[in-house]
Amino acid sequence: MTEHAIVVRHLSKSFGQLEVLHNIDLEIEQGQATCVIGPSGSGKSTFLRCLAFLEEATAGTIEVYGKPLGFSQDSAGRRVRLNSASIRAVRSGIGMVFQQFNLWPHMTALGNVSEALKTVRGIPRAEAEERAMIQLRKIGLENRAGHYPAQLSGGQQQRVAIARALALEPRIMLFDEATASLDPELTGEVLNVMRTLATDGMTMVIVTHEIGFAASIGRKIAFLDKGRLLLAGSAQEVFGKPRNPRIDQFLDTYLDRGAAMLI
Repeated sequence: MTEHAIVVRHLSKSFGQLEVLHNIDLEIEQGQATCVIGPSGSGKSTFLRCLAFLEEATAGTIEVYGKPLGFSQDSAGRRVRLNSASIRAVRSGIGMVFQQFNLWPHMTALGNVSEALKTVRGIPRAEAEERAMIQLRKIGLENRAGHYPAQLSGGQQQRVAIARALALEPRIMLFDEATASLDPELTGEVLNVMRTLATDGMTMVIVTHEIGFAASIGRKIAFLDKGRLLLAGSAQEVFGKPRNPRIDQFLDTYLDRGAAMLI
């Protein structure tokens, strides 16, 4: 039986009077890629930020490998916020890659990847840079180690951002529209890195508009619509015919973004 890496129960998130996520239940399996799709404004990025505890959910719980993230429930079923040390301990096993690359412009690719190893993990510079080079080699950018972000293409910058997250050896990787800021020509190189991670058994939650990519890589597809989890299942269950009418409507919108193979 596959182990659950993340278990989400009754998760809701509001910003003031606006409810962005409503009562979401979802299991993320160890060693598999789960792709989160849905129209813009459906709450996908907010959901991912809750998984990273960059946003605090208004209600519900998240468990990461059996340990509560942010909040637990007491014997009376009340939601109790955990202390900062407990939150940091769970978050340390989660890496995240954003739509924007967020690289330090004054550091080389090697410096960007090795910095957290030195400052967060306290690893000596030589060892940190050795580990960073291993990650740059994995993404095919060892020959760009001495280049600054301004000297790299958008696709290369995003691959450095992925290497930076991987250098901290997370058990889970979260990707929030990692290719949305890239030209179509550069999107493929980033998706290929993610495909390799999936092949290597990295647990991933991927928010994406690349529907063809999601269908090919996602062992589970979660479809969010207006903050609710409308469907969750295998690619065949979600995309196979006969389809849920809302999925058909959604795919019609994204025919030009890789979904044609599903029709």
